Amino acid sequence: MADHTTERVIPVTPMPAATKTARPGQDSAVYLTEVLSELNQGAAFLDQLRLDEIAAVRRAAVTRTYAAGERVFLQGDRHTGIYVLETGRVRTYYAGPSGREITLAYWTAGHFVGGPEVFGGGLHVWSANAVEPSRLIFLPGATVRSLALQIPAFALCLIEGLVAKGRCYSALVQMLGTRSASERLAQLLLILAQLDGGGAEGRMVVHRRITHEQLAGIIGATRQWVTSTLARFQAMGIIRIERGSVVIERPDRL
Repeated sequence: MADHTTERVIPVTPMPAATKTARPGQDSAVYLTEVLSELNQGAAFLDQLRLDEIAAVRRAAVTRTYAAGERVFLQGDRHTGIYVLETGRVRTYYAGPSGREITLAYWTAGHFVGGPEVFGGGLHVWSANAVEPSRLIFLPGATVRSLALQIPAFALCLIEGLVAKGRCYSALVQMLGTRSASERLAQLLLILAQLDGGGAEGRMVVHRRITHEQLAGIIGATRQWVTSTLARFQAMGIIRIERGSVVIERPDRL
């Protein structure tokens, strides 16, 4: 595993802007949900702060950069604080006793990871790693508590971010408990196609380069099952698999 670099953050500049609702493009969080507009809630984590308040947060933070595949934190490790994404993508996932993993979400710029113990203490109940080269700012738990006491707007941002995380994991539990694996895969394809914003004449296109293994991790299935189910969808005329994309010919049948 590559060593991440660390440097003290000084610049007084706003956090990267991010929309509160999902929109076409590569910058949206991705997880299983019934409501597309919920995907990017919490992305504008610190946007409500004044410049002087952002400056106070940044003075207390440390920048950490991660290579693709590098671990941010590990399930079972002690909580030490939260990480706010500035660039890149981070995957959070849970590993069962058997070693089988399920992806909780892919997070993008503006979101934070490291909850629910935002003030530190306790153990991480899931893991996180960088999907691509990523830059995060780290806020130690004691610092998060101090900022919440000193800056009411920061405390509100924190609460709203936790609400968004609660919605995310609640949606995942509901989808896993009430939909079949085929239905979860169909919903995920629709989510990805709507985020990509492609398609015409009633068709939708998934342009993202997402592997069968990654699809399987999100819906709680195996890579082999995803491959065979996509082939079945294609045989039924619902989708057409092309090089680098999946064309959804019949969204109504998904």
